[in-house]
Amino acid sequence: MSLYNKRGVSAQKEEVHKAVEHLDQGLYPNAFCKLYPDYLGGDADWVNVTHADGAGTKSILAYLYWKETGNASVWKGIAQDAIVMNLDDLLCVGIYDNILFSSTVDRNKTLIPGEVLEQIINGSAELFAQLKEYGVNIHYLGGETADVGDVVRTIAVNGTMTARWPKNKVISNDKIKAGDVIVGLAGFGQANYETSYNSGLGSNGLTSARHDVLEKYYAHHFPETFESKLSDDVVYIGKHRLADEVKLPNGETSLIGRLLLSPTRTFAPVLKEILQNHFDAVHGLIHCSGGGQTKCMKYLPGPMKIIKDNLFTPPIIFDLIKDASGADAREMYQVFNMGTRLEIYTNEKDADTLINISKSFGVDAQVIGRVEASEKKELVIKLKDEELVF
Repeated sequence: MSLYNKRGVSAQKEEVHKAVEHLDQGLYPNAFCKLYPDYLGGDADWVNVTHADGAGTKSILAYLYWKETGNASVWKGIAQDAIVMNLDDLLCVGIYDNILFSSTVDRNKTLIPGEVLEQIINGSAELFAQLKEYGVNIHYLGGETADVGDVVRTIAVNGTMTARWPKNKVISNDKIKAGDVIVGLAGFGQANYETSYNSGLGSNGLTSARHDVLEKYYAHHFPETFESKLSDDVVYIGKHRLADEVKLPNGETSLIGRLLLSPTRTFAPVLKEILQNHFDAVHGLIHCSGGGQTKCMKYLPGPMKIIKDNLFTPPIIFDLIKDASGADAREMYQVFNMGTRLEIYTNEKDADTLINISKSFGVDAQVIGRVEASEKKELVIKLKDEELVF
């Protein structure tokens, strides 16, 4: 049993998928988000989507960092996480503009004061203003903030996005086919629209990242940040404090806490350019969120073999997690994006164009793999010294 499962979480969400297996799958079952008829406008040529996601347990890391440093601005990054985990899912069905957003924040008022809420709200508004500069318009329609200390230990930051979109501009993943190549977009580095180095961690697998990297000090001083029924041998088993320094590839240094809390990168500026001007080149889009590099298996339109043999070298944050946890490559690539967080399925002839667009925004991109014919759905990840088959 993996450490991830021992902590009461699941990378594949088997029980969740079983609970919803009989629900309507929408107009395009292979699309990354569920798309429905245009209930809002009544137009047969349009679709509706309402999508919910959030920052997950990353808010606990923000809580620890804030308590240890007194720096409340870290909560602005959590606001970005909750927004981007929604937005970049919508991008994967082709939606990049005129989106409605409603936030849902549940807090334990005895631990989370008003200044934290202000940072989250201000952080949301600042991100929306930045995205507007790139032609991605998100309308902030308020939401719900509830004081539910009996339900949450610290704070949960989530949100919901709604949009109408023309059917002829939907990415349904139904065009993914043998012969396609996969262009991967990096979640790490520093994009032109980012102000500092991004570790690439995103907002998935943070339960493992937190417990594997940070030391037992946090269990003793902040018992409100973990489930008390967990075995001690899976709680804060690392060797680091949040203020420990680590050297980055560019020679600069960063704090462990800053790497763990890097706000989830949005690919909205990049994908808006691609979807507006090269829509027909995009056969499919996958956001490597929950499930990491195996996420694509849920959205393939039929039997085919996905081969990923040129993934980005994982950035340093994943080395820290792997070294601290002792997790094998199979678990790491199932839980984390490992540095490659978005996949574009396309023709080989269009790959360079898409790569160059991404790089023009300071987001590294490369062909990470290909699609081959097969009698079943299968995934092969070829690493330097290991081959993983799913």
